[in-house]
Amino acid sequence: MFQSKFIRSARFCFLILLGGLTIPFSASFAQAAFAKIQAPGFYRFKLGTFEVTALSDGTIPLPVDQLLDYPKAQISHDLQMSYLKSPVDTSVNGYLINTGEKLILIDTGAGAFFGPTVGKLVSNLRASGYQPEQVDEIYITHMHADHIGGLVDGEKVVFPNALLRADKKEADFWLTQSNMEKASESNKDFFKNALAAVIPYIKIGHYKTFDGETKLSEAIKALPSSGHTPGHTTYSIQSNGERLDVVGDLIHVGPIQFANPSVTVHFDIDTKNAKKARMNEFRDATKTGYLVAAAHIAFPGVGHLRESGTGFTWIPINYASTP
Repeated sequence: MFQSKFIRSARFCFLILLGGLTIPFSASFAQAAFAKIQAPGFYRFKLGTFEVTALSDGTIPLPVDQLLDYPKAQISHDLQMSYLKSPVDTSVNGYLINTGEKLILIDTGAGAFFGPTVGKLVSNLRASGYQPEQVDEIYITHMHADHIGGLVDGEKVVFPNALLRADKKEADFWLTQSNMEKASESNKDFFKNALAAVIPYIKIGHYKTFDGETKLSEAIKALPSSGHTPGHTTYSIQSNGERLDVVGDLIHVGPIQFANPSVTVHFDIDTKNAKKARMNEFRDATKTGYLVAAAHIAFPGVGHLRESGTGFTWIPINYASTP
């Protein structure tokens, strides 16, 4: 009797469970909307006793097949080898150096000069724990709009306490009215943007040039790397035996120009010197093993170089959750 009741009870429970399992589950959490945003774009690492923060300004879809002095078929092939195709989402990076005594920003991104996919450097600066008012000095690699646009918001200075510095050759070229008047119509905006970004700092007395190789502080040296522009500058930072070179636009398209460093871009004003500057920097970096940071290499754009045949291999910095 007991066994029969037990069997009937067990069968009943099994049927309930079976029925429960067959009841359709109506809630669907997979219908949530796509977020369509990234995390704040900053990455922090130590350089000796310094702290460096790479800051993303966003990305620009770059039609590299139209911009490189290289056969289009070869461009397509080389991009495919990196699982890419033109246009390539190209990073725009800036670098914040905290020496413990000063806060120094190298390049400021595009600001409002390049459309909605960039102009995020200042918001990422804030997300990283700093305010624009805290920046003591700003070093500009060159005066193309995607490196100086973040200096201003309209006519307002974004970094009111910062001293802006650039090579005199760069300033003389881009801030001279007669040069703009001689430029082709397609190039006049380069000059207009430079004037719009830099003049507000000149007006408040926060602008100072240097000439060629210059020791800007005990730890940071400006190194001439002209070619891309007349006064293009690399900034070399050294602390406690470690070194980082911020190279600006010595390179634009990593999947092509690392392996083929002789390839130049239409934006280069002097292609011969642009190529020479790139080769000199990359060879030096491979010999001594220091870090390189580039404005248009995939964020954070920091890594080492190793010689590979007639070119180089890029080795991105290893990710660490704490600096």
